[in-house]
Amino acid sequence: MADKKDKASKDAKGDAKAKDKAKAQPQQQAKASQGKSQGGGRAKDKDVARSKNPDFESTGEPTELPEGYIPRLRTHYQKAVAPALMKRFGYKNVMMVPRLQKVVLNMGLGAAVQNPKVIDSAVEDMRAVSGQKPVVTRARKSIATFKLRENLPIGVMVTLRAERMWEFVDRLIAFSLPRVRDFKGVSPKGFDGKGNFTMGLREQIIFPEIDYDKIDVVKGMNISFVTSARTDEEGRALLTELGIPFRH
Repeated sequence: MADKKDKASKDAKGDAKAKDKAKAQPQQQAKASQGKSQGGGRAKDKDVARSKNPDFESTGEPTELPEGYIPRLRTHYQKAVAPALMKRFGYKNVMMVPRLQKVVLNMGLGAAVQNPKVIDSAVEDMRAVSGQKPVVTRARKSIATFKLRENLPIGVMVTLRAERMWEFVDRLIAFSLPRVRDFKGVSPKGFDGKGNFTMGLREQIIFPEIDYDKIDVVKGMNISFVTSARTDEEGRALLTELGIPFRH
């Protein structure tokens, strides 16, 4: 009789354990499913960021500007610069008003012939300054006098348009040019006769984005402003109204 009671008690305990295990399985499956969902979500976020920004792996985060963001200098052009130019030159149509089309940053690196690592640091500097991945420029032909071989990396460049262009020019005027040593204004000699303008900078350290302690070589660069102006007078008027401090 006692044996039967013990057996019944063991069976009851076994049934209780089986029920508890059955209840626990859905909860464990739900947690596992939730974990996979979160992991998949993070992976999906990375894929989206990578698709928007090819430099995602190297920079660690997307560099896209916020959706709907309008740069301050672009608003200034639309509300103040364009009307001022229309009044000065007597344009009959707003489409005739000169506008900034693109800005090209170019860094020539002769030292790269002897030290190829200079290119790597220049790429990082240009990326920090422009917020965009630069392109490595290469020699088109070999020149024995300069020990230059065809297709050898000799510089980096980046072309800025739209919002990135306006953001860069705004930062250049407000923060970078005032940091140039003994700055007395930008020389107006860089116009090409068609309203486009190129200026040179001797040091990349004038940009706040550059960490002075991390640079290996001080590098200069050329900045070209490509406009829709037909003459140098119109091009200079456009850049002056935008805030470029030309030397008198």
